[in-house]
Amino acid sequence: METGKREQRTRLLPAHVVVRFCQAMCLFFDDDYEEVMRKLAGSLQDMHSWSGSWHVPSASALSKARSRLGPEPMQELFERVAVPVAELGTKGAWLGSRRLMAVDGFVLDVPDTNSNVEEFGLQSTEPRSSYPQARVLGLGECGSHAIVAAAIGGCRTGEQTLLPQLFDAFEPDMLVLADRGFYSYDLWCEGIDTGAALLWRMPANVKLPVVTELNDGSYLSVVFKGGLPAQHRNAIIDSIQAGKPVHPVQATPVRVVEYAIPDRIGDGKRETIRLITTILDPIEAPAVELAAAYHERWEIEGLIGEIKTQQRGPGRVLRSQSADLVKQEIWSLLLTHYAIRSLMCRAADEADVDPDRLSFIRSLRIIRRHVTGQADFSP
Repeated sequence: METGKREQRTRLLPAHVVVRFCQAMCLFFDDDYEEVMRKLAGSLQDMHSWSGSWHVPSASALSKARSRLGPEPMQELFERVAVPVAELGTKGAWLGSRRLMAVDGFVLDVPDTNSNVEEFGLQSTEPRSSYPQARVLGLGECGSHAIVAAAIGGCRTGEQTLLPQLFDAFEPDMLVLADRGFYSYDLWCEGIDTGAALLWRMPANVKLPVVTELNDGSYLSVVFKGGLPAQHRNAIIDSIQAGKPVHPVQATPVRVVEYAIPDRIGDGKRETIRLITTILDPIEAPAVELAAAYHERWEIEGLIGEIKTQQRGPGRVLRSQSADLVKQEIWSLLLTHYAIRSLMCRAADEADVDPDRLSFIRSLRIIRRHVTGQADFSP
Protein backbone atom coordinates (compact mmCIF):
# COMPACT_ATOMS: atom_id res chain seq x y z
CA MET A 1 0.00 0.00 0.00
CA GLU A 2 2.80 2.43 0.78
CA THR A 3 4.14 2.15 -2.78
CA GLY A 4 0.68 2.68 -4.29
CA LYS A 5 0.51 -0.82 -5.80
CA ARG A 6 -3.00 -1.90 -4.80
CA GLU A 7 -5.14 -4.57 -6.42
CA GLN A 8 -8.05 -3.03 -8.30
CA ARG A 9 -9.78 -6.39 -8.77
CA THR A 10 -9.21 -10.06 -8.01
CA ARG A 11 -6.58 -11.41 -10.38
CA LEU A 12 -4.97 -14.73 -11.11
CA LEU A 13 -1.71 -12.96 -10.19
CA PRO A 14 -2.32 -10.66 -7.21
CA ALA A 15 0.56 -8.43 -6.12
CA HIS A 16 1.66 -10.64 -3.22
CA VAL A 17 2.01 -13.61 -5.59
CA VAL A 18 4.00 -11.53 -8.08
CA VAL A 19 6.37 -10.42 -5.30
CA ARG A 20 7.11 -14.08 -4.52
CA PHE A 21 7.42 -14.86 -8.22
CA CYS A 22 10.05 -12.11 -8.61
CA GLN A 23 12.10 -13.73 -5.86
CA ALA A 24 11.66 -17.20 -7.37
CA MET A 25 12.96 -15.85 -10.70
CA CYS A 26 16.19 -15.08 -8.90
CA LEU A 27 16.44 -18.61 -7.52
CA PHE A 28 15.85 -20.31 -10.87
CA PHE A 29 17.66 -18.19 -13.47
CA ASP A 30 17.86 -21.05 -15.97
CA ASP A 31 14.08 -21.54 -16.15
CA ASP A 32 11.51 -19.63 -18.17
CA TYR A 33 8.62 -17.80 -16.54
CA GLU A 34 6.10 -20.63 -16.68
CA GLU A 35 8.56 -23.19 -15.30
CA VAL A 36 9.47 -20.86 -12.42
CA MET A 37 5.77 -20.47 -11.63
CA ARG A 38 5.23 -24.24 -11.71
CA LYS A 39 8.06 -24.70 -9.20
CA LEU A 40 6.64 -21.95 -7.01
CA ALA A 41 2.99 -23.05 -7.07
CA GLY A 42 3.34 -25.75 -4.43
CA SER A 43 5.02 -23.40 -1.97
CA LEU A 44 2.37 -20.76 -2.63
CA GLN A 45 -0.37 -23.25 -1.80
CA ASP A 46 1.47 -24.32 1.34
CA MET A 47 1.51 -20.62 2.38
CA HIS A 48 -2.21 -20.33 1.52
CA SER A 49 -1.33 -17.90 -1.27
CA TRP A 50 -2.50 -20.04 -4.19
CA SER A 51 -5.99 -21.34 -4.91
CA GLY A 52 -6.37 -24.90 -6.18
CA SER A 53 -8.75 -23.58 -8.83
CA TRP A 54 -6.11 -21.31 -10.38
CA HIS A 55 -4.00 -22.43 -13.32
CA VAL A 56 -0.39 -21.55 -14.06
CA PRO A 57 -0.49 -18.29 -16.04
CA SER A 58 1.25 -17.77 -19.36
CA ALA A 59 4.60 -16.05 -19.76
CA SER A 60 2.80 -13.04 -21.22
CA ALA A 61 0.48 -12.79 -18.20
CA LEU A 62 3.46 -13.04 -15.84
CA SER A 63 5.31 -10.32 -17.74
CA LYS A 64 2.28 -8.01 -17.56
CA ALA A 65 1.91 -8.73 -13.85
CA ARG A 66 5.54 -7.74 -13.29
CA SER A 67 4.91 -4.48 -15.15
CA ARG A 68 1.86 -3.74 -12.99
CA LEU A 69 3.90 -4.32 -9.85
CA GLY A 70 6.86 -2.16 -10.89
CA PRO A 71 10.15 -1.87 -8.96
CA GLU A 72 8.93 0.09 -5.93
CA PRO A 73 7.44 -2.76 -3.84
CA MET A 74 10.59 -4.89 -4.22
CA GLN A 75 12.79 -1.95 -3.25
CA GLU A 76 10.57 -1.15 -0.28
CA LEU A 77 10.58 -4.78 0.84
CA PHE A 78 14.37 -4.98 0.58
CA GLU A 79 14.87 -1.76 2.52
CA ARG A 80 12.58 -2.96 5.30
CA VAL A 81 13.93 -6.49 5.56
CA ALA A 82 17.65 -6.09 4.89
CA VAL A 83 19.33 -5.30 8.22
CA PRO A 84 22.63 -6.59 9.65
CA VAL A 85 22.22 -10.20 10.76
CA ALA A 86 25.48 -10.99 12.60
CA GLU A 87 25.03 -11.53 16.33
CA LEU A 88 27.65 -10.53 18.90
CA GLY A 89 28.99 -14.08 18.81
CA THR A 90 29.16 -14.35 15.00
CA LYS A 91 32.76 -15.17 14.08
CA GLY A 92 34.60 -12.74 11.81
CA ALA A 93 31.89 -10.05 12.03
CA TRP A 94 33.35 -7.60 14.55
CA LEU A 95 36.33 -5.49 15.50
CA GLY A 96 35.79 -5.01 19.22
CA SER A 97 32.31 -3.54 19.55
CA ARG A 98 32.14 -2.40 15.92
CA ARG A 99 30.38 -4.33 13.17
CA LEU A 100 32.61 -4.74 10.09
CA MET A 101 30.89 -3.40 6.98
CA ALA A 102 32.19 -2.62 3.49
CA VAL A 103 31.04 -0.77 0.40
CA ASP A 104 31.71 -2.07 -3.09
CA GLY A 105 30.04 -2.16 -6.48
CA PHE A 106 29.50 -4.35 -9.51
CA VAL A 107 27.79 -4.26 -12.91
CA LEU A 108 25.16 -6.58 -14.36
CA ASP A 109 24.47 -7.12 -18.07
CA VAL A 110 20.89 -6.33 -19.08
CA PRO A 111 19.05 -6.98 -22.38
CA ASP A 112 19.90 -4.73 -25.31
CA THR A 113 16.65 -2.74 -25.59
CA ASN A 114 16.10 0.97 -26.19
CA SER A 115 14.71 1.40 -22.67
CA ASN A 116 17.72 -0.26 -21.05
CA VAL A 117 20.29 1.55 -23.21
CA GLU A 118 18.67 4.89 -22.41
CA GLU A 119 18.52 4.23 -18.66
CA PHE A 120 21.74 2.32 -18.01
CA GLY A 121 24.02 3.03 -20.98
CA LEU A 122 26.87 1.11 -22.59
CA GLN A 123 30.45 1.02 -21.36
CA SER A 124 32.71 3.29 -23.40
CA THR A 125 35.95 1.96 -21.89
CA GLU A 126 37.65 -1.42 -21.84
CA PRO A 127 36.62 -4.07 -21.02
CA ARG A 128 33.62 -3.16 -23.17
CA SER A 129 30.37 -5.13 -22.94
CA SER A 130 28.05 -5.63 -25.90
CA TYR A 131 25.10 -5.21 -23.51
CA PRO A 132 23.86 -2.25 -21.48
CA GLN A 133 24.94 -2.57 -17.87
CA ALA A 134 23.38 -1.56 -14.57
CA ARG A 135 25.73 -0.58 -11.76
CA VAL A 136 24.92 -1.72 -8.22
CA LEU A 137 26.64 -0.29 -5.16
CA GLY A 138 26.09 -2.18 -1.93
CA LEU A 139 26.83 -1.89 1.78
CA GLY A 140 27.63 -5.41 2.91
CA GLU A 141 28.20 -7.03 6.29
CA CYS A 142 31.62 -8.69 6.15
CA GLY A 143 30.82 -11.46 8.64
CA SER A 144 27.55 -12.63 7.09
CA HIS A 145 28.04 -11.56 3.43
CA ALA A 146 24.60 -9.91 3.60
CA ILE A 147 23.97 -6.71 1.63
CA VAL A 148 21.92 -4.37 3.83
CA ALA A 149 21.65 -1.32 1.56
CA ALA A 150 22.08 -0.70 -2.15
CA ALA A 151 21.89 1.93 -4.88
CA ILE A 152 21.29 1.31 -8.59
CA GLY A 153 22.53 3.44 -11.49
CA GLY A 154 23.83 3.27 -15.02
CA CYS A 155 27.21 1.82 -15.92
CA ARG A 156 28.61 5.30 -16.50
CA THR A 157 27.51 6.44 -13.06
CA GLY A 158 30.53 6.41 -10.76
CA GLU A 159 30.53 4.61 -7.44
CA GLN A 160 31.35 7.90 -5.70
CA THR A 161 28.14 9.33 -7.15
CA LEU A 162 26.06 6.45 -5.76
CA LEU A 163 27.73 6.33 -2.33
CA PRO A 164 25.65 9.11 -0.66
CA GLN A 165 22.54 6.96 -1.20
CA LEU A 166 24.00 4.45 1.28
CA PHE A 167 24.82 6.90 4.08
CA ASP A 168 21.39 6.52 5.70
CA ALA A 169 22.30 2.87 6.38
CA PHE A 170 25.55 3.74 8.21
CA GLU A 171 25.12 3.19 11.95
CA PRO A 172 27.24 4.29 14.97
CA ASP A 173 28.15 0.68 15.80
CA MET A 174 29.69 0.11 12.34
CA LEU A 175 33.25 0.28 11.04
CA VAL A 176 32.78 0.93 7.32
CA LEU A 177 35.60 -0.16 5.00
CA ALA A 178 36.15 1.24 1.50
CA ASP A 179 38.77 0.93 -1.23
CA ARG A 180 40.76 3.90 -2.55
CA GLY A 181 38.30 4.58 -5.40
CA PHE A 182 35.74 5.96 -2.95
CA TYR A 183 37.76 8.69 -1.27
CA SER A 184 36.99 12.37 -1.69
CA TYR A 185 37.12 14.95 1.06
CA ASP A 186 33.41 15.71 0.84
CA LEU A 187 32.39 12.03 0.92
CA TRP A 188 34.72 11.40 3.87
CA CYS A 189 33.09 14.22 5.82
CA GLU A 190 29.59 13.02 4.92
CA GLY A 191 30.55 9.56 6.14
CA ILE A 192 31.79 11.00 9.44
CA ASP A 193 28.47 12.82 9.90
CA THR A 194 26.61 9.48 9.95
CA GLY A 195 28.28 8.57 13.27
CA ALA A 196 29.85 5.39 11.87
CA ALA A 197 33.58 4.78 12.21
CA LEU A 198 35.41 4.77 8.86
CA LEU A 199 38.47 2.89 7.58
CA TRP A 200 39.24 3.77 3.95
CA ARG A 201 42.24 3.14 1.74
CA MET A 202 43.79 6.30 0.32
CA PRO A 203 44.90 6.97 -3.28
CA ALA A 204 48.65 7.23 -3.71
CA ASN A 205 48.47 10.87 -4.89
CA VAL A 206 46.96 12.20 -1.64
CA LYS A 207 49.62 13.55 0.71
CA LEU A 208 49.21 12.69 4.40
CA PRO A 209 51.60 14.78 6.54
CA VAL A 210 52.85 13.27 9.79
CA VAL A 211 51.46 15.38 12.61
CA THR A 212 52.08 13.02 15.56
CA GLU A 213 53.72 9.60 15.57
CA LEU A 214 51.96 7.01 17.73
CA ASN A 215 53.37 4.04 19.67
CA ASP A 216 51.59 1.38 17.55
CA GLY A 217 53.29 2.52 14.34
CA SER A 218 50.38 4.61 13.07
CA TYR A 219 50.39 8.41 13.03
CA LEU A 220 47.96 11.29 13.27
CA SER A 221 47.55 13.32 10.12
CA VAL A 222 45.04 15.59 8.42
CA VAL A 223 43.11 15.53 5.15
CA PHE A 224 42.33 18.81 3.42
CA LYS A 225 39.57 20.09 1.24
CA GLY A 226 40.82 20.44 -2.32
CA GLY A 227 42.20 23.77 -3.44
CA LEU A 228 43.60 24.98 -0.10
CA PRO A 229 46.87 26.94 -0.60
CA ALA A 230 50.01 25.46 0.94
CA GLN A 231 50.29 28.22 3.54
CA HIS A 232 46.77 27.49 4.78
CA ARG A 233 47.56 23.79 5.05
CA ASN A 234 50.71 24.50 7.05
CA ALA A 235 48.78 26.78 9.36
CA ILE A 236 46.19 24.06 9.97
CA ILE A 237 48.92 21.53 10.79
CA ASP A 238 50.44 24.00 13.25
CA SER A 239 47.03 24.45 14.89
CA ILE A 240 46.54 20.70 15.27
CA GLN A 241 50.01 20.31 16.80
CA ALA A 242 49.11 23.07 19.22
CA GLY A 243 45.98 21.20 20.24
CA LYS A 244 43.58 23.65 18.60
CA PRO A 245 40.45 22.45 16.75
CA VAL A 246 40.19 22.84 12.98
CA HIS A 247 37.09 23.68 10.99
CA PRO A 248 35.84 20.64 9.01
CA VAL A 249 35.05 22.88 6.04
CA GLN A 250 38.81 23.08 5.43
CA ALA A 251 40.40 20.01 7.05
CA THR A 252 39.73 16.97 9.22
CA PRO A 253 42.16 15.08 11.51
CA VAL A 254 42.67 11.39 10.69
CA ARG A 255 44.84 8.53 11.84
CA VAL A 256 46.99 6.79 9.24
CA VAL A 257 47.91 3.11 9.19
CA GLU A 258 50.57 2.32 6.59
CA TYR A 259 52.06 -1.07 5.76
CA ALA A 260 53.33 -3.17 2.85
CA ILE A 261 52.11 -6.51 1.50
CA PRO A 262 53.47 -8.79 -1.24
CA ASP A 263 52.34 -7.62 -4.67
CA ARG A 264 49.56 -9.79 -6.07
CA ILE A 265 51.43 -10.13 -9.37
CA GLY A 266 53.95 -12.32 -7.57
CA ASP A 267 57.06 -10.53 -8.89
CA GLY A 268 58.65 -10.15 -5.45
CA LYS A 269 57.73 -6.48 -5.12
CA ARG A 270 55.65 -5.13 -2.27
CA GLU A 271 52.52 -3.00 -2.41
CA THR A 272 52.06 -0.16 0.07
CA ILE A 273 48.64 0.13 1.72
CA ARG A 274 47.69 3.47 3.32
CA LEU A 275 44.53 3.57 5.40
CA ILE A 276 42.88 6.49 7.13
CA THR A 277 40.45 6.07 9.98
CA THR A 278 38.25 8.15 12.24
CA ILE A 279 39.42 6.05 15.22
CA LEU A 280 42.17 8.32 16.48
CA ASP A 281 43.03 6.45 19.70
CA PRO A 282 45.41 3.48 19.11
CA ILE A 283 44.32 1.93 22.41
CA GLU A 284 40.79 1.67 21.05
CA ALA A 285 41.95 -0.05 17.85
CA PRO A 286 45.67 -0.82 17.37
CA ALA A 287 47.16 -0.44 13.90
CA VAL A 288 47.68 -4.18 13.42
CA GLU A 289 44.00 -4.85 14.16
CA LEU A 290 42.87 -2.15 11.73
CA ALA A 291 45.11 -3.58 9.01
CA ALA A 292 43.66 -7.04 9.56
CA ALA A 293 40.12 -5.60 9.61
CA TYR A 294 40.63 -3.80 6.29
CA HIS A 295 41.40 -7.06 4.55
CA GLU A 296 37.98 -8.32 5.60
CA ARG A 297 36.82 -6.04 2.77
CA TRP A 298 37.67 -8.90 0.43
CA GLU A 299 34.66 -10.73 1.88
CA ILE A 300 32.53 -8.34 -0.17
CA GLU A 301 34.35 -9.46 -3.32
CA GLY A 302 33.22 -12.99 -2.47
CA LEU A 303 29.68 -11.72 -1.87
CA ILE A 304 29.60 -10.16 -5.35
CA GLY A 305 30.81 -13.44 -6.83
CA GLU A 306 27.96 -15.26 -5.11
CA ILE A 307 25.41 -12.98 -6.75
CA LYS A 308 26.97 -12.73 -10.21
CA THR A 309 28.31 -16.24 -10.67
CA GLN A 310 26.61 -18.72 -8.34
CA GLN A 311 23.13 -17.27 -7.99
CA ARG A 312 22.67 -15.63 -11.40
CA GLY A 313 25.05 -17.91 -13.30
CA PRO A 314 28.33 -16.92 -15.02
CA GLY A 315 27.92 -14.61 -17.99
CA ARG A 316 24.12 -14.50 -17.72
CA VAL A 317 22.11 -11.49 -18.84
CA LEU A 318 19.16 -10.39 -16.70
CA ARG A 319 15.69 -11.17 -18.09
CA SER A 320 14.05 -7.75 -18.02
CA GLN A 321 13.39 -5.82 -21.24
CA SER A 322 12.60 -2.44 -19.67
CA ALA A 323 14.45 -0.23 -17.21
CA ASP A 324 11.76 -0.45 -14.52
CA LEU A 325 11.72 -4.24 -14.69
CA VAL A 326 15.53 -4.36 -14.56
CA LYS A 327 15.38 -2.42 -11.29
CA GLN A 328 12.64 -4.74 -10.03
CA GLU A 329 14.79 -7.76 -10.93
CA ILE A 330 17.89 -6.34 -9.23
CA TRP A 331 16.00 -5.58 -6.00
CA SER A 332 14.58 -9.12 -6.15
CA LEU A 333 18.06 -10.54 -6.70
CA LEU A 334 19.44 -8.64 -3.70
CA LEU A 335 16.47 -9.61 -1.55
CA THR A 336 16.85 -13.29 -2.43
CA HIS A 337 20.59 -13.24 -1.75
CA TYR A 338 19.95 -11.54 1.59
CA ALA A 339 17.44 -14.24 2.57
CA ILE A 340 19.94 -16.99 1.74
CA ARG A 341 22.77 -15.32 3.63
CA SER A 342 20.55 -14.58 6.62
CA LEU A 343 19.66 -18.28 6.90
CA MET A 344 23.32 -19.26 6.53
CA CYS A 345 24.42 -16.85 9.27
CA ARG A 346 21.82 -18.17 11.69
CA ALA A 347 22.87 -21.75 10.92
CA ALA A 348 26.54 -20.86 11.48
CA ASP A 349 25.74 -19.18 14.79
CA GLU A 350 23.84 -22.25 15.99
CA ALA A 351 26.78 -24.48 15.03
CA ASP A 352 29.29 -21.99 16.52
CA VAL A 353 31.30 -21.78 13.29
CA ASP A 354 32.39 -18.93 11.03
CA PRO A 355 29.78 -18.31 8.28
CA ASP A 356 32.69 -18.40 5.80
CA ARG A 357 32.89 -22.17 6.41
CA LEU A 358 29.42 -22.71 4.94
CA SER A 359 29.05 -23.21 1.18
CA PHE A 360 26.82 -20.66 -0.53
CA ILE A 361 26.17 -22.84 -3.57
CA ARG A 362 25.17 -25.83 -1.42
CA SER A 363 22.86 -23.61 0.63
CA LEU A 364 21.34 -22.27 -2.60
CA ARG A 365 20.70 -25.82 -3.84
CA ILE A 366 19.03 -26.80 -0.55
CA ILE A 367 16.71 -23.78 -0.76
CA ARG A 368 15.86 -24.54 -4.38
CA ARG A 369 14.94 -28.11 -3.42
CA HIS A 370 12.85 -26.85 -0.52
CA VAL A 371 10.86 -24.53 -2.81
CA THR A 372 10.08 -27.25 -5.33
CA GLY A 373 9.65 -29.96 -2.70
CA GLN A 374 6.51 -28.26 -1.37
CA ALA A 375 4.62 -29.00 -4.60
CA ASP A 376 2.07 -31.61 -3.54
CA PHE A 377 -0.45 -31.03 -6.32
CA SER A 378 -0.26 -30.84 -10.08
CA PRO A 379 -0.18 -27.25 -11.40
